[in-house]
Amino acid sequence: MQSLQELIAEATARGVTLADLALEYEARESGVDPRKLLQRMGERLQVMRASVAEGARPGLRSYSGLTGPLGHKLLAHLAAARSGEKPLLSGTSTFLAASRATAVMCVNAAMGRVVATPTAGSAGIVPAVLLTVAETLEADDEAVIRALFTAGIIGLVIANRASISGAAGGCQAEVGAAAGMAAGAAVELAGGSPEAAGAAVALTLQNALGLPCDPVAGLVEIPCVYRNAAFAAVALTMADLALAGIRSPIPVDEVIDVMGQLGRHLPAELRETGRGGLAATPTGIRLARQVEWREYRSER
Repeated sequence: MQSLQELIAEATARGVTLADLALEYEARESGVDPRKLLQRMGERLQVMRASVAEGARPGLRSYSGLTGPLGHKLLAHLAAARSGEKPLLSGTSTFLAASRATAVMCVNAAMGRVVATPTAGSAGIVPAVLLTVAETLEADDEAVIRALFTAGIIGLVIANRASISGAAGGCQAEVGAAAGMAAGAAVELAGGSPEAAGAAVALTLQNALGLPCDPVAGLVEIPCVYRNAAFAAVALTMADLALAGIRSPIPVDEVIDVMGQLGRHLPAELRETGRGGLAATPTGIRLARQVEWREYRSER
């Protein structure tokens, strides 16, 4: 797999998109016809859409009890803001993306069906951002499917050059990678160039550098749910910066490489062990004990 800068240069020289290169690569590696690949990605898009809808249900709760129907609560707040009853400080699109990312993560915490993009712990960001951008631009499913291929090839480069595993590289490797994938794909969905898409990836990843993976009780809930919401907003903002012509002084491949280096330097306590960060706070420890007690009682 080429570096992201090499892919951007190739796409620019050929007058194609990163999505085109991703589809070519997948067809070549898998031996599957591109039309079939597009169909399969369309099926994944429908799973993503269903996860967003399921996460908005009022009765949704996680098995651990740590998270409840957060997606429903956020959408209710959005409805109140639209009617003028409450303020909406972050703006409709940003808040909608954050609420959708939260919804998907609540489905994951409730043992529902999600698409790992690139992991289950970061599954809310890409669908939330792309579905929100598509709604804003009135883009059809075909355009969103192609954007998912863009996200995929960005994620592949990150996985090869750094990591997409919280256990190996901290939350920067999961939520950070997902946000970079979403930002780059959003730029192409909005008609931006491959070069602008790469800029969005670089700008986004810079905001996630050093982020630890510190799940309370060792579960993909706290702070994972809230980080998905936050980085959906970051991805949208950085995509807008890239579309406005802002470029990272540090090339995107170098940003990806330093993310990998930082991940390797994170202590074990901050790499998905549940022994550091928020998981090691007094409240984090108390919540972990509550989950253990709940599990013990359910087994009796």
